[in-house]
Amino acid sequence: MSLTDKKCVACRGNEAPLSRSEAEKLQKQVPQWEISEKGISLVRSFKFKNFKQSLSFVNKVGELAEEQGHHPDFSFGWGYCHVVLMTHAINGLHENDFIMAAKIDKI
Repeated sequence: MSLTDKKCVACRGNEAPLSRSEAEKLQKQVPQWEISEKGISLVRSFKFKNFKQSLSFVNKVGELAEEQGHHPDFSFGWGYCHVVLMTHAINGLHENDFIMAAKIDKI
């Protein structure tokens, strides 16, 4: 099953974060996302023609995040949006982060 076909599952905090090698295997399905140096988050920057497009993207991702119950961190402005995904409950990466990344890529 592809990541885009999956739904984020609530993380209770007792799961172990993915190891670097586990994360790298999943990252192959979302190659435009980078695993952070510490291996605890996924990051990607998006470029747009103007502020309105950046804001529209943030709003669409926000709606998706509410549907999935998994919320990224954003920084955005005129022509860009920087997205960071991590599972705060485990202070690291979970399959949910990769599911969200794949779904965001479809936007």
